[in-house]
Amino acid sequence: MTATTPPMSVSDALHTRHSVRAFLPTPVPRDTIEAILADAAQAPSGTNIQPWRVRVLTGAALKRVVDMALAIHNDPAQAAALEAEYSYYPLEWTSPFVDRRRKVGWDMYGLLGIGKGDKERMHAQHGRNYCFFDAPVGLIFTIDRVLTQGAWVDYGMFMQSLMLAAKARGLDTCPQAAWIHYHRQLAEMLDFAPNEMLVCGMALGHADPEAVVNRLRTERAPVAEFTTFLEA
Repeated sequence: MTATTPPMSVSDALHTRHSVRAFLPTPVPRDTIEAILADAAQAPSGTNIQPWRVRVLTGAALKRVVDMALAIHNDPAQAAALEAEYSYYPLEWTSPFVDRRRKVGWDMYGLLGIGKGDKERMHAQHGRNYCFFDAPVGLIFTIDRVLTQGAWVDYGMFMQSLMLAAKARGLDTCPQAAWIHYHRQLAEMLDFAPNEMLVCGMALGHADPEAVVNRLRTERAPVAEFTTFLEA
């Protein structure tokens, strides 16, 4: 966004934001990142506890984390030993959730020309998570272990605010649950305090407009499908 570009409405930011899985190497200035985080920090939280803590990875620090994660991802023995600290997805999938999950997966693989059963290319695509999809900025989010479910709801509002603030500045993001399997490694590399728990990661940068994978758009259920109006 330039000085002559009209500001983006919240509605436009909501409708144009999507998870980007290929970024340009274009750097994001630190003051821009700080401004995005300052905007995100306006998110509400119960009794104003502000449960978020963020580590911003760029340059050599980003490369060290990427190299660590890819080395493990590409080593079957090490990858098999990974264990997430919490379950992001349900232990038992039911409809319509499993149907939506499958659709977005096959839509993405279809764009990339990855056929069913092509485990090698699926593995490589999943590994793209661990280089933050080549974004110049990786964000790692943590929370204090003393906090409970309400604070995680607050955290979601913070992350959504961050993604919208980035979009308003012409930047894109991809929130990444894939990082939760690397909580031990990240805790050691990034000096987590004993009470810190990994929430997830996020890629931040300029979307690559030529990348086929960035054509992916996920569907949303109509309002009538998830809403009940009670008027009497």
